[in-house]
Amino acid sequence: MPSLLFAAEPSAFGAGKLDSPNPYGLTETEKQILSTKKAIDTIEEKTFSQLSRVESIQERMDGLQSIVEGLNEKSQVQTLELKQLQSARDMSESEMSQRFIKLEERIAVSEAQVVQIKTVLKELTQLIDAINTNYVTKDELNRLINDVNQFKSTVGKSLKVGTASTVEGTSASSLEISNKAFAHYKKKEYDKAIALYTHLIQKNYKPARAHYMIGEIYYYKSEYAKALGYFKESAKLFDKADYMPTLMMHSAVCMEKTGDVENAKRFLEAIIANYPSDKLASDAQVRLNKLP
Repeated sequence: MPSLLFAAEPSAFGAGKLDSPNPYGLTETEKQILSTKKAIDTIEEKTFSQLSRVESIQERMDGLQSIVEGLNEKSQVQTLELKQLQSARDMSESEMSQRFIKLEERIAVSEAQVVQIKTVLKELTQLIDAINTNYVTKDELNRLINDVNQFKSTVGKSLKVGTASTVEGTSASSLEISNKAFAHYKKKEYDKAIALYTHLIQKNYKPARAHYMIGEIYYYKSEYAKALGYFKESAKLFDKADYMPTLMMHSAVCMEKTGDVENAKRFLEAIIANYPSDKLASDAQVRLNKLP
């Protein structure tokens, strides 16, 4: 059951899921990735919006050009007809009146088109103002580039093995460092313990246990989302460790505290089913009975 439970890890552990609407339990590297992703998404959204507005302006401009060309043609015709009217000698009064009426109608249509042009020009002005407001500036792009470069630098540093100058006592053997980390943990000197366990993870010395111990530290500090992230990594690395009942119990508590009650029930039921003789089985049953 534990192996199957952790094989379905993405649904059992919500921590570290960058595509979640509200991700939690993120490592520093995952936080950097999420921040950079959000910045890129924002610029992509602004760029798409600008392109749409530019296309809209182009369509409006094409429409304006057609209207203006039509007005020019009508103006020429009207000017010619007006001259003809002025020079007419033998035209009857009724004919002249009809010609004037038609001309006035055309002038009215032209005036309506002028009003339409003014309306379109106003809309174009508003579109241009909107583009200026949402324009992706060179400074924004430079900031994004700097954020990406900083992210690459942070990831590079996180992958480097710690040295004696950065982590206390790392010149000793991995076993001695592990013992020292546990001693700090027992004394509740959590920051020192985390630094040493992180160094052991970088050295790939019992990384499953190191992740578990950091998870325990965050658990007792009531930082449940962070604790879940480390428990998840520990379970992925080695799900048959002797501390698995405790890891599963504390994971269930973390899930309950962060509102993931359904998965908390799954973990409690797995403890009862797989470790019936363990004291934690009875504790898990008590806790399970209290859940809604």
